[in-house]
Amino acid sequence: MYGSLASTDLDDDGLIGVADALNRHIAAAQVAMLGVIAEVDRREAWRDSGARDFPHWLSIRYGISWWKADRWIKAAGALHSLPDMAAALEAGTLGIDKVVELSRFATPETERELVEWAAESTCATIRRRADLEVRATHAETEEFERNRSLHYWHEDSGRRFGLEARMPAAQGAVVARALERAVDQMPIMPTDDPATSIEARRADALTALCSQGIAADADADRATVVVHASLEALAGRRNVETEHGAVMPPEALQRLACDARIQAVAESDAGDAVSFGRTRREPSAAMMRQLRYRDRGCRFPGCGSTAFANAHHIVWWSRGGGTDLDNLVLICGFHHRLVHEYGWTVERSDDGRVLWFRADGARYRGGPEWAASSVESDAFVDTG
Repeated sequence: MYGSLASTDLDDDGLIGVADALNRHIAAAQVAMLGVIAEVDRREAWRDSGARDFPHWLSIRYGISWWKADRWIKAAGALHSLPDMAAALEAGTLGIDKVVELSRFATPETERELVEWAAESTCATIRRRADLEVRATHAETEEFERNRSLHYWHEDSGRRFGLEARMPAAQGAVVARALERAVDQMPIMPTDDPATSIEARRADALTALCSQGIAADADADRATVVVHASLEALAGRRNVETEHGAVMPPEALQRLACDARIQAVAESDAGDAVSFGRTRREPSAAMMRQLRYRDRGCRFPGCGSTAFANAHHIVWWSRGGGTDLDNLVLICGFHHRLVHEYGWTVERSDDGRVLWFRADGARYRGGPEWAASSVESDAFVDTG
């Protein structure tokens, strides 16, 4: 049948006429099908078939998704009281997808007006209106609340962290808003692809929000990330492992030591603890107030950002640097990663100036290269 129609000598109008006639035939059959579905449901004729419920039976028997089967069943139950909508489907005026969405909120009093509106509307528009007008039942709301979840795991031999969450839409909206607000303040790292960096920045935003929470937690014992490291790892020559099995390079450990509470357990090759590192790396609230007052923002030349600015130890905490104002400088998340994972360094001169150096050791100054190259004396004053 399909091949013979495709090879006919019908002109374009004739071929479209055949398509219209077939659509009316299919639409009439769909109305009849929905009527039969309603009767099967009423009789529960699907039971003892190995299906867990009626939508499952319909899905198995006719090769459609469970979601579509469920919508067909609900539409079948509604159409007996919506004759105008059934007639519109049978005539081909409305397609089955529009009808199943309309039947979610149409009433005998509103169906005629809705049929006229739906004929000029897209399926997506009708579905969106249905989603807004159909209130979840109390049981459905309780189910959404009861089934909220968040799972996390490690993969790739502990080198990658996976996270998956399910929650009611209202809670999800709060999470999404917090992440997107944080993303607005997350820069694109040098190795990121700008076309796909939004997802990477969301991951950075979540990390930043969690790091702030850990750093501010008054319960130091429970809000401490414990890292087990060999002496070689502490020297930067081997990966380290957290108490939960996450594996990270030493550069990430060094940055983590600035961003959140951390206790490094130094171990021998046999796995015996040699020493327990310090956990009090974060400045006190009074020290942070003074640091923010002094530095005002990120001290990278010309930056000044206050978004997720961290107190960075100039002599790193992991290398024995103290938590005092002379050894602290305020750095935003982007420039913090430049230091710990891209090879940049920062120093403080005797007169208090903050000096930055590229990964190749070259001094970095803000402003045009020609201006920086013309000033080589100690009289130069950094703007950062």
